[in-house]
This record gives sequence, C-alpha cells and structure tokens, in this order.
Amino acid sequence: MWGKRRGTEPLEARSALRARALLSSIALPIAIAAAAFFAWLASATGETVWAVESGIAAFIALVAAIDLVVIWARIRRRRRAGTRESEEP
Repeated sequence: MWGKRRGTEPLEARSALRARALLSSIALPIAIAAAAFFAWLASATGETVWAVESGIAAFIALVAAIDLVVIWARIRRRRRAGTRESEEP
C-alpha cells in the first residue's frame, strides 16, 4: 500500500513553502487578535460561547505558529543543501 506508487504525482512532490509562509504569517496575528478579543468578550459577558470561540482562535494561532516554524526549518535545510524553490522539478 505505502510502497507502491499510483497516479501521476512526482517522485519528490514539494509544496509552495513561501505561499504557505505568507498565509500562516497572515493567519497568526489575526488569530491571536481574535483569541484576545473573544477572551475579553467571555470575561465581559460571562457567556461560554465566547470562551469556546477564543479557544478555537487560539488553536488556529498555534497551528499557524507551528506551520511557520516547520516552513522556515525546511527553507533553511534547502538553502544548506544548495537548492532553491525555483529550481524544483
């Protein structure tokens, strides 16, 4: 199952790291601001829905931050190896 290739995907498929970095860079501050705003609403109104919304936004911020760390590590690894994103097959 895992060893047999099916389809027409390239042998070494790679994602567009700079596009992912841009999207995560946009999502991170927005999610942090949303989490803070929803946390403020939860404390001001006492409604549980805002605390849940704050948790969801904080989770999205965490995912974006982890994605940025992984992306920058991959870009650094490629630079050390001497390949660039524009040189990919």
